[in-house]
Amino acid sequence: MNTQIVAEEPVKNQYKRRTFFADIFIRLIKEKPMGTFGGAIVLIMLLAGILSNFIAPYPPLEIHPGEFLQAPSSKYILGTDNLGRDLFSRILGGARTSMIVGLVAPAISVLLSLFIGGVSGFLGGKTDMIIQRFVDAWMCFPELIILLSVMAYIGQGLWQVVLVLGITGGIAGSRTMRGAVLAIKENAYVEAANAIGSGVPRVLIKHILPNIMPVVIIIFTTRMSGAILAEASISYLGFGIPPPEPTWGGMLSTSGRRYMLQAPWMVLWPGVALSLAVYGINMFGDAIRDLIDPRLRGGLGRYEGSKINKARVKKLAVNK
Repeated sequence: MNTQIVAEEPVKNQYKRRTFFADIFIRLIKEKPMGTFGGAIVLIMLLAGILSNFIAPYPPLEIHPGEFLQAPSSKYILGTDNLGRDLFSRILGGARTSMIVGLVAPAISVLLSLFIGGVSGFLGGKTDMIIQRFVDAWMCFPELIILLSVMAYIGQGLWQVVLVLGITGGIAGSRTMRGAVLAIKENAYVEAANAIGSGVPRVLIKHILPNIMPVVIIIFTTRMSGAILAEASISYLGFGIPPPEPTWGGMLSTSGRRYMLQAPWMVLWPGVALSLAVYGINMFGDAIRDLIDPRLRGGLGRYEGSKINKARVKKLAVNK
């Protein structure tokens, strides 16, 4: 027995557990190739939006006289629009707008959903009933109608779009968050924390939040792609970010619809960029959800636990 214990110690020291982010990154590459591909797309889109002023060959609003509706060429990689503006430069500018909308609006949405759903699900009783009746009434209205009505009232602009998408998505997403909190708060460890006198904030942060993180990731990623599509939709309808600011939805509307038969590249490339962004976000979000779910990882993580267990079995076999 002593020989086995001594033999196991070097194995534990040899396979020290990696940090959380390093473990997620390594497991993402090894276990989730489609998630890695989606993450690469998201990273490229993010960098394109951040560095658009340096990558773009021309300013996105610059008009080139006499270069109207030029097909893709060495001078204009993706062609020009009906005003002679470079489409590649405008798509890069649209990437910046879409990344701002796709990151900030879901962040507001998730925080609001956590607050409403967490309070409603954890407190229960009359508080839960009042909050949920308000959420039910809100969800009776089509989301697009609410977006168009609010945007018509407060006016067009980037941050108006971000705020409206964040609030509307947060109220609707609170129902899912409430269900997750209700499922977790019935577990024994939550009851034990309440029994020893832990306060509501501590129980929510230490015990509820870590176990609903997969739900949070799902809501964030779905809202991220949904926010980009919603911004494109309301910009397409003329209620979003006003021209001449480049947005993918705005490029698909008005002049894009008018000249799509004469110059199909005017709607092709913005549509491809929008589809790639949504696809990459969905693939990456699903992979991250699977990797951080405690029910899928186990105590030490899939790779760490398997390495230690295999080494222990090998050492015990040698000793026997």
